[in-house]
Amino acid sequence: MSGKARENFGSRFTVVMALAGSAIGLGNIWRFPYMVGEHGGAAFIIVYVLCSLFIALPIFFSESILGKSTGKDTFGAIESVTPGTKWKNEGYIALLGSFIIVSYYSVVGGWSVDFLVRSLTTGFAGESLEEASGIFTSMTSSVWEPLVTLTVFLGITAYIVGRGIEKGIGLFTKVMMPLLFLMIVVIVIRSCTLPGAGKGIEYLLKPDFSKIDGPAIAAALGQGFFSLSLGVGCVLTYSSYMRKEENVVDTGVWTAVFDTFFAIMASFAIMPAVFAAGLEPSAGPSLVYETLPVIFSKMGRVVPIIFFLSILIAAITSSISMMEVQAAYLVDQKGMSRKKATTLLFCASWIVGALCAVSTRIFSFCDFISSNVFMMIGAFVVAIVVGWKMKKSVVRNEFTNNGTGKGAGAVFPVVWFLVRWVAPIGIVIIAITNLL
Repeated sequence: MSGKARENFGSRFTVVMALAGSAIGLGNIWRFPYMVGEHGGAAFIIVYVLCSLFIALPIFFSESILGKSTGKDTFGAIESVTPGTKWKNEGYIALLGSFIIVSYYSVVGGWSVDFLVRSLTTGFAGESLEEASGIFTSMTSSVWEPLVTLTVFLGITAYIVGRGIEKGIGLFTKVMMPLLFLMIVVIVIRSCTLPGAGKGIEYLLKPDFSKIDGPAIAAALGQGFFSLSLGVGCVLTYSSYMRKEENVVDTGVWTAVFDTFFAIMASFAIMPAVFAAGLEPSAGPSLVYETLPVIFSKMGRVVPIIFFLSILIAAITSSISMMEVQAAYLVDQKGMSRKKATTLLFCASWIVGALCAVSTRIFSFCDFISSNVFMMIGAFVVAIVVGWKMKKSVVRNEFTNNGTGKGAGAVFPVVWFLVRWVAPIGIVIIAITNLL
C-alpha cells in the first residue's frame, strides 16, 4: 500500500464542480431527454425530481460520508468500516462496474468526438434525416472509425486522470463545467426561439400524469442513480479527496441541483427543436446522433459545434470520475504510481471498449450489466453499510460536519430514515423491475 499523502481538492468550488462533472454526463444530454419523451414530458420530470430527492440523494450522502470519513478508495473505505467482513468485496464490484462503464462509455464518447469533428469540418447542412441516420449507421458499422475515436476519447480521459486530483481532474472540471453550463444555455435560447418550439416548451411544462405508470417510475428511479453515478464508487472516491472542513450536505445538495438543472436544461435544448421540426418526442437514443445534427444545422453552423462540444465535455467529466475509482485503488492499495496506473487502465479499457465498438451485443451487455447489476448492488451495499454498519454518531457527525452544518442536524433524522429503509427498498424495486 502506498505511504504517500493523498491529494485533496483545493477548494469547495473545485469539489462541487468535480462531483457535478461526475454526475453530469451523457445521461443528462443523451438519456434524460429521450426518457422524458418516452414517458410523457413534465410528469416524468416531477417523478424524477422526487425520486432523486428521496432515494438517490440519500445514497449520494452515504457514499460521500464513507469517502470523506475514511479518506480511502472504495475497497479501503468499506474495509475500514467493516473490518474482517466480506462487505469489503463491494469495492471489487465498484471497480468492475466502473471499469465496464468506462470501456463502453468511451465508445459513445468517441461518437461525440466524431460528430464534433464533422460539425467543425463538413457540417450537416442540407442533409435529410435519412442521410444523417446513414452517417451514424455508417460510422458505428465501420471497423476503424469507432476504434480511432474510442482511442482519442479514452486517451483524453487517461491523460486528465494521470495528472492527478488538483492539476488534472480538479483543473479540468472547474474550467469546463462553467463553460458547459454556458453552452447549454446558448442552445436552449436558440432552440426555444424556433418557430413551432412552443409545443415542445408546453410539453415540458404541462404534466400529464396519465403517462406515469410502474415502468415510468422505475425509469425515473434508475435515471436518478445513473445520472448521479451512484453505486460504482465515483462519489465515494471523489469525496475521499475532500478537505475535512468541507460539508457533505452542501456539496451533495449543490451537486444534485446542478445535475437536475442541467438535465432539465438539456431537455429544453432538445425537445423544443424536436417539436419545431415536427418529429416525435419519443424517438429514443437516435435523437442525439441521427436527428439533432440536421435540426441544429438549420440554426446555423455554430449551434451543432456547441452542442457536440458540450456532449464531449460532459462525457469526459463523467469518464474521468469512473477511471479515478480504479486509479485510486491501484495507487492506494497496490502502490502503483499514478502514471503507471492510468497507462494500465487505458490499455485494459481500450481492449474491452474495442470489443464494444465492433459488437452491439457486447455493448448492450456491458450497458445492461453495469446499470442493472453493478450499480444496484453497489448502491444497496453502501446504504446497508452506512445505515446499519456504521455508528449513527459517526454518520451524524459527518453529515452535520461535527455540528457546524447549518440546519443539517434537523434534517439528519429524515436522511437517516431514508438511508436505512427507503433507499434500500427503492433499489430493490428498481433492480427487480429492470431485470423482469
